[in-house]
Amino acid sequence: MLDETLDDAKQRMSDTVEALKREMSGVRTGRAATGLVDNLKIDYFGSEMPLNQLAQINVGDARLLVIQPWDKNAIDPIAKAIQNSDLSISPNIDGAIIRLNLPPLTEERRRDLVRTVKARGEESKVSIRSVRRDAQDMIRTIEKDGDASQDDCQRAQKDLQKLTDDSVAVIEAESAAKAEEVMQV
Repeated sequence: MLDETLDDAKQRMSDTVEALKREMSGVRTGRAATGLVDNLKIDYFGSEMPLNQLAQINVGDARLLVIQPWDKNAIDPIAKAIQNSDLSISPNIDGAIIRLNLPPLTEERRRDLVRTVKARGEESKVSIRSVRRDAQDMIRTIEKDGDASQDDCQRAQKDLQKLTDDSVAVIEAESAAKAEEVMQV
């Protein structure tokens, strides 16, 4: 019972870390990266689809993304979704290709992005702590019901705290690395 609780907490914590990594790949830096638009939701024939399922996305050079939709009917919905996103980029439609020219980031915009990165990191830490709290409640319930000894429950609490500390450390490292990447000129 304790092992199941710890395994569940470990899985939920690793899911939170992976979600943060996916979010961080979508944060704009000074260079073009396909992660900026990969999971952008496109309203395509009444359903929401990620851009990477509707088109091929390539990096043209350091400041250019090239999007080639597989269906020509998808060009307008893709362009509209890019314009409505928080990327602040205007798409250039060239026949069956959409080009995204990424202008250099200003110092002020870089600072805003760093604040966003740190805020997302803090949200992930809160999520990790919530998972820990749920697992601690479950461990206390197991101990109270007499399903495990007090020593086993204390050991499980220590293991849970170590899992939490490890996950928080990974989140801090990811956030710091992304903040440093954003600030590079």
